[in-house]
Amino acid sequence: MAAPSSDSEPAPGPTPQEPSGHLGRIPGHALWSGALWSGHSAELAKVAAIDLALFAGHLLLYPTGILPERVPTPPRAPADDTLGTRRATDPPDQGRAHPPVLLLHGFVDNRSAFTLLRRSLLRHGWTRVQALNYSPLTGDIRTAAAMLGPHIERVCAESGHARVDIVGHSLGGLVARYHVQCLGGDARVRTVVTLGTPHSGTRAVPALAPHPLARQMRPGSPVLEELAAPAPGCRTRFAAFWSDLDEFMIPTGSARLEHPDLSVANIRVRGIGHLALPVHGSVAAEVRRALSGAGPLPDAIDAA
Repeated sequence: MAAPSSDSEPAPGPTPQEPSGHLGRIPGHALWSGALWSGHSAELAKVAAIDLALFAGHLLLYPTGILPERVPTPPRAPADDTLGTRRATDPPDQGRAHPPVLLLHGFVDNRSAFTLLRRSLLRHGWTRVQALNYSPLTGDIRTAAAMLGPHIERVCAESGHARVDIVGHSLGGLVARYHVQCLGGDARVRTVVTLGTPHSGTRAVPALAPHPLARQMRPGSPVLEELAAPAPGCRTRFAAFWSDLDEFMIPTGSARLEHPDLSVANIRVRGIGHLALPVHGSVAAEVRRALSGAGPLPDAIDAA
């Protein structure tokens, strides 16, 4: 999660693959000015108030997420190197348990951002859900993505599952995507769900922000160029949730994932902002659907 700021560079106009949205047509320098509020004051005031309340609540939870999470190891499931298919010798109820889920937070955040989503998954049948922290000293998405590999291997070995699923909020989605696309992570990652992730870059992040991670989230950064490169044969499926009122995405459609080589479902979330995506009940329900593979995902959901 990156802090919003003024930006004199205008946002690009909509393209056939980039939904404009009412925020997508507004220059970055106007986002936090009166020019924005003139046409959508009621919607944006509501979203801003909710996000501010969520931010205040999250500040209280933040200290609880500083230390790494201790996850008890559930009973080991039978290993299956066929990546998701049942073996002929398995009893009928084996092989149906959900794969482990790893949760990756956003910029300058920690695992406490997923308190509610983690609880939702555990209540609905997931037995191993772990929210990870990556160090705020990490200055490169590539480094954070490389650190995922050994952890995923350890989770697979302990759980007996051949693959895992990942849910990433904001920057966490780019970390997961880089691991899958550029580091061979698609061999172990079955599904990646992203929540408000700047897949094509966001202009809400200042071009000269001091933190290198912030610069990597700008449109046209070398990391985003790597992610836009061909990824033939990628075995991971993606679900990208994007909000039409996400104040950290300029334009709002930048949180959609458009790539010809990837299997992607883009889900528009109406009526909430960036910080509400990992805590809203309607979003959590569709995240569970995306992870379980229980039918097609909707093109849009109303979370207002």
